[in-house]
Amino acid sequence: MPPTLIERPAPAAAPAPASVAPRRRTRVFALPEARWAAMAALLFLLALPLQLTGAPAAAWVPLYALAYLTGGWEPAWAGLKALRERTLDVDLLMIVAALGAAAVGQLTDGALLIVIFATSGALEAIATARTADSVRGLLDLAPSTATRLAADGTEETVPTEALAVGDTVLVRPGERIGADGQVLDGASEVDQAGITGEPLPVTKAAGDEVFAGTLNGTGALRVRVGRDAADSVIARIVAMVEEAAQTKAPTQLFIEKVEQRYSIGMVLATLAVFAVPLALGAAFTGSLLRAMTFMIVASPCAVVLATMPPLLSAIANAGRHGVLVKSAVVMERLGQVDAVALDKTGTLTEGIPQLTELRPLTGSGVTEGELLALAAAAEHPSEHPLARAVVDAARTRGLTIAPARDFAATPGVGVTATVGGRTVAVGAPARLLVGRQSAAAAAAVAELEQAGRSAVLVALDGVPIGVLGVADRVRPDAAATVTALSALTGAAPMLLTGDNPRAAAQLAAEVGITDVRAALLPQDKVRAVREQEAAGHKVLVIGDGVNDAPALAAAHTGVAMGRAGSDLALETADAVVVRDELATVPAVVALSRRARSLVVQNLAIAAVFISALVVWDLVATLPLPFGVLGHEGSTVLVGLNGLRLLRETAWTKARAEGHR
Repeated sequence: MPPTLIERPAPAAAPAPASVAPRRRTRVFALPEARWAAMAALLFLLALPLQLTGAPAAAWVPLYALAYLTGGWEPAWAGLKALRERTLDVDLLMIVAALGAAAVGQLTDGALLIVIFATSGALEAIATARTADSVRGLLDLAPSTATRLAADGTEETVPTEALAVGDTVLVRPGERIGADGQVLDGASEVDQAGITGEPLPVTKAAGDEVFAGTLNGTGALRVRVGRDAADSVIARIVAMVEEAAQTKAPTQLFIEKVEQRYSIGMVLATLAVFAVPLALGAAFTGSLLRAMTFMIVASPCAVVLATMPPLLSAIANAGRHGVLVKSAVVMERLGQVDAVALDKTGTLTEGIPQLTELRPLTGSGVTEGELLALAAAAEHPSEHPLARAVVDAARTRGLTIAPARDFAATPGVGVTATVGGRTVAVGAPARLLVGRQSAAAAAAVAELEQAGRSAVLVALDGVPIGVLGVADRVRPDAAATVTALSALTGAAPMLLTGDNPRAAAQLAAEVGITDVRAALLPQDKVRAVREQEAAGHKVLVIGDGVNDAPALAAAHTGVAMGRAGSDLALETADAVVVRDELATVPAVVALSRRARSLVVQNLAIAAVFISALVVWDLVATLPLPFGVLGHEGSTVLVGLNGLRLLRETAWTKARAEGHR
């Protein structure tokens, strides 16, 4: 797999520093399966010419014997251990077939079976290792060291694992960022394609979030570490994908359950294929060879390998693009959903209030800029989300925020402060308008609330001077995602929110949702999900907050928005969107469906090969080498077919399919 699938090369002018660990890629001969297969093949290739040129048997028989030993001891030992646990392993049947061929004088055919069987196992091991490499390669993006700044400004080079939350690190131009965190000072462009998939570098300044392993551009940044190394976005992707690799999908569990009965039936059928012709007068050698060939071609190796490679490849690919699918079970279930329920705040919206309206009151004598400057000065000491929205808007407009004195905050009411010798109050209109009624202010408040905005009243020396409108901004990809999910499932998503009906209806109209259920408590969301499931639907719930966790747990599949999501939602959900890109949800659903399609393809390929080879062996005479090639070739074919989902083009096609 080319490294460009997960890491964009650094520009020539800013090479990655020496502290970046080299990308780890498993070497072929680092795998024991590859080493034993190579030794078996070499011994076979040494023995065969000696046999064909008439050399004494003492020269080539020991070489064949060593080929049997080097290529067959590992599967034989694994098969014997499985047999002790009363499990019949197909690997053991392959070894028995090879020894059976040798017993009737077909030493060369048996050795060829061992070599091809060992080579097939090596190819499977290499493919599995490459799957793991594609995910663990993300860790290699992170540098091994970082420059930590002490309180007095002195610099210290430390291992990135030693960084703690709250530490400040210096990231020079061309260096990779050593930890997830927030920019304290400086401005630069950061290439974060390896994490977010964004094709162009993103401008970063004070207050912006950065990720470990992303490449800094031309400016220097001071970054406050926000997560331990083990909790970074990269580490979470790797850990969750590796955990997912340990699970088995229902299809795989079903196949493994059937495999045991099938293997026992295959052994009984092999005995019949040997005994019946023998009883009818057939030659012993021919009957045994036919039976051994039957055992080989009827083995369900390709069937067993049909399921997990596509699902694990899909998990790895989704993880590289910021969607953590927690298990193979989840990856299979994602493709089954036929109904979608979305939360509002933090899911369809960004979860961050934004100032959208400035309404100076007629006769107040203040301009929009003066109104905002006074409100920002009073709100500046506050940590309330609405206060941050007001202050951020003032800074964006380049307004000067005057210092405030005598600041006081009253929960549920608002704040008051002295600005320039005058008292400024900012807060809830219902509380601040009491005793100082203003028809103009009340009308402005009503108009903003009717439009789905949160109204904030500003008063100067007790007199209302203006109203601010604050709203949670809709995600840029929300409408497209709703359309894509509608196309994928065949039904329009529904909106489940605890917000007021007017705000919910406003947003629903904006993104194209008609089924709106507002003012819901957590148990109401669960009830709505269960109603859908009672109607026969498999519901996908997408949410982010604590109040979404019960619905995420109740759904057929739950997806949490990772950056804004609560810890409870992240733990409860089956999959997590690491970055704020809602559009990845339909993409991962489409990828799951592609994985399920490849599973069906693999099962069909395996069935065709097994059926054709079995019929050939029973009706005519199937040479043992041809049987071996057909059986092992089909096993390798289904494995490689599943691994196609590791490619970058698989994700590109899934995104295109999800947004048609």
